[in-house]
Amino acid sequence: MSQTIKDNSNEFAIELDNQDELKDYRSKFHLPQHQGNDVIYLVGNSLGLQPKSAVDFVAKELESWKLNGVEGHFIGENPWYSYHEWFKNPVARLVGAKPHEVVVMNNLTVNLHLMMISFYKPKGFRKKILVEKGAFPSDYYAVESQIKLHGGNPDIDMIELETDKNNIVTTAEIQRQIEDIGDELALILLGGVNYYTGQAFNMKAITQTGHKVGANVGFDLAHAAGNIMLELHDWNVDFAVWCTYKYLNSGPGGTSGAFIHEQHASNPNLNRLAGWWGHDSDTRFQMKKGFNPSYGADGWQLSNAQILPMAVHRASIEIFDEVGMDKLRSKSIRLTNYMSDILMDKVNQNELNCKIITPPESEDRGAQLSLSFDGIGKELFNRITLRGIVADWREPNVIRVAAVPLYNSFIDVWNFVDIITEEYTIIRS
Repeated sequence: MSQTIKDNSNEFAIELDNQDELKDYRSKFHLPQHQGNDVIYLVGNSLGLQPKSAVDFVAKELESWKLNGVEGHFIGENPWYSYHEWFKNPVARLVGAKPHEVVVMNNLTVNLHLMMISFYKPKGFRKKILVEKGAFPSDYYAVESQIKLHGGNPDIDMIELETDKNNIVTTAEIQRQIEDIGDELALILLGGVNYYTGQAFNMKAITQTGHKVGANVGFDLAHAAGNIMLELHDWNVDFAVWCTYKYLNSGPGGTSGAFIHEQHASNPNLNRLAGWWGHDSDTRFQMKKGFNPSYGADGWQLSNAQILPMAVHRASIEIFDEVGMDKLRSKSIRLTNYMSDILMDKVNQNELNCKIITPPESEDRGAQLSLSFDGIGKELFNRITLRGIVADWREPNVIRVAAVPLYNSFIDVWNFVDIITEEYTIIRS
């Protein structure tokens, strides 16, 4: 539940920042500027800020390329041939997996297609895919194309979750809908956190119910990785994919991650699109035909590692591993609850007409709040942008904001609410 604030003054926000054990991590990131001051950056759910250390990590690999050429694959401080292996332990800790269950590779939608080739196996009446209503468009497109690839009809075989008018749906209702579809369901593919509403789904309960009816279960964690606590192995999720440029601060178009549960590590009955880098590393350079996959998630790799994007990702993951997701999530809850509290304080004082469509309980949301205003959302968004607030507008009438625990502060949140209230009052006057 939301915390009870002592007051809604900026002095109290400063007091909360002084008590914050993670406050110094803000200095590890570059903050864009507005009129000589740091912007109030609340779009880490869209593109995370650049770690100051990223330039050194990239420069190191550029220097290796300059000095070693192709031999950089095997010599130097970080040989590229095994570069992806460095991520095994820290990424496994990040998403609650075993090291051999995760791999960093490709981009998000590429990995989503690779997983669906393996885990969407329509047969007979079991050919339907359940997706969230209001999923990010690329998920829709991927599902539609995979259904067509198998000779199906997306209008029939893709089923959207039934939700309320704000696209929110309870865990119990999701489970009921899964059970109603029953043995016609081949795959459940949901976002861990919905990009529009900010709702976090109960992945453990959904996975259990999906497996009960005989479906495979996977998640797009683009808005969940680095945002909420994940225990993918213990939840028995079949697969998951995520990008790294949002909460994971690894640069625009950055590399992606994938999880495949160890029960599928050596399953010969799974189809897969094979590539050279997924072949067993001990015999890869024998250059023979006949694909022999590496054990675990590595066996889904296609091409050699994207070293420069991975170098940026390494800079960020080192920070995450140093702090730990438990501390980050704890601060995130405090920040988001604080934002919700002072927004609702303005509403209750009739200074603001704002509806938070994101669920109110901490376990049902991550860092993001999706805010709906009474028909003036776009004008309000434009006005706060001119005041140095970097937020995100989504049609038809939602401003998305996310206070990210690594670099956002309580005074960021207070200033945001103060500015948006001022601009709302000006519009309505």
